[in-house]
Amino acid sequence: MSDPIPTVTLRPGVEIPLLGLGTWQAPDDEAYEAVRTALDLGYRHIDTARAYGNEEAVGRAVADSGLDRSEIFVTTKLPPKEVDDAPRIIDESLAKLGLEYVDLWLVHWPPNKEARPDVWQNVIAAQQAGKARAIGVSNYSPAQIDELTDATGVTPSINQIPWSPADYDADLVAAHRERDVVLEGYSPFKRTNLEDPVLAEVAAAHGVTPTQVVLRWHLDTGVVAIPKSVHRDRIAANLDVTGFALTEEEIAKVSALPAP
Repeated sequence: MSDPIPTVTLRPGVEIPLLGLGTWQAPDDEAYEAVRTALDLGYRHIDTARAYGNEEAVGRAVADSGLDRSEIFVTTKLPPKEVDDAPRIIDESLAKLGLEYVDLWLVHWPPNKEARPDVWQNVIAAQQAGKARAIGVSNYSPAQIDELTDATGVTPSINQIPWSPADYDADLVAAHRERDVVLEGYSPFKRTNLEDPVLAEVAAAHGVTPTQVVLRWHLDTGVVAIPKSVHRDRIAANLDVTGFALTEEEIAKVSALPAP
């Protein structure tokens, strides 16, 4: 088993593992097996969404893992087309997951590209009711996050966005840190040229693969990563990134990789 994955703290003091398993596009049977495999291997962070259609399978896998509920960080999301029914949606998500609460509930996309503070107020209410330990958004801009904060006094604790070395933007990272908003990235490999010579060089220096370098880059820069896979070997390899760390020079080189 790999060493424990490091965590980062979300407001209000909720620890989220910096590496988790994504379940996007995984049908029920594959999602169940992937989550069971991941939890058996040592993952403690599972990301799903109502829009993925696999919350029930994810919940069964969590229940069948034999792990205590408090050991597993579970994220689900509120789809933009159903934001006006947020109170009902969180209850339905919890019922499908078979959980009394989720560790993180996100607004999946800005509805009609708008921040919608009224929706955010309902998300806040769900947290206050104990249905979500932490709350956040996905695919929001810093300006939209500010709109939510200005209207409600509550800032999202995290923003889940597409993130890879090619997406690296120092100003965007700084904007989130100034707001005490954790960055969480999805699609780390889809947007990366895994055959880039820089990745090959860094991987060879540590005796790892380019994909492991990309994930370690996330961890070393404090960005949560949720690579998706339904294959045991890949799920295991993605977790095996705690035995090395990138140097500052290597981090800079990886951060400068161009888009494929």
